[in-house]
Amino acid sequence: MSIRVILSDDHQIIRDGLRSLLEKQPGIEVIAEAADGRTTVDLATKLKPDVIIMDVSMPDMNGIEATSRIIEKTPKIKVIALSMHSDRQFIIEMLNAGASGYILKDAAFSELINAIHAVMANRSYLSPEIAHIMIEEFKHILSKEKLSVFSILTPREREVLQLIAEGKTTKEIAFKLKVSVKTAETYRQNIMDKLDIHTIAGLTKYAVREGLTTLGE
Repeated sequence: MSIRVILSDDHQIIRDGLRSLLEKQPGIEVIAEAADGRTTVDLATKLKPDVIIMDVSMPDMNGIEATSRIIEKTPKIKVIALSMHSDRQFIIEMLNAGASGYILKDAAFSELINAIHAVMANRSYLSPEIAHIMIEEFKHILSKEKLSVFSILTPREREVLQLIAEGKTTKEIAFKLKVSVKTAETYRQNIMDKLDIHTIAGLTKYAVREGLTTLGE
């Protein structure tokens, strides 16, 4: 069966060019066109295409809103954003709306074909330039939201946490580190306060998850 495609772009010349190129591809059929997001949503509901090639900026209803409504109603439809915008916000909003791919309009046509086949295989597809932007965004999110044990605890606290996870008592930890029991107890309390974990079981799970020890796996 052919891959059934709807083209959504407010520029007739873009739609004409894409239709002409896509219709030369074996196994791909353009079943409809739309010049705005609202019409695209209506066509998607009626025709149930496999893929929609969606512009991001369109009159009446933009591609982000249209994508969100289409995916909400018919989640099996794959949406590929084809846009002139490489701004991080456009990309993130389009992907959050449910798009499976994002390609820039200055990309080679072969890239669009690759994207169509990728999303039909339930994979995502991003232009190389877009992928780079998303990697940087991901790194930024990680640096802000996910603090690792190596950034939260001091080296000595990490050492104590590992020993706790490995079942050592406070006295055993004090002996091993050549510190007083009171100092070892202070380390343990500091660890609990910093991690907001107040049970030995919880500390053990955290230590295993963060790779300090392999116990419990």
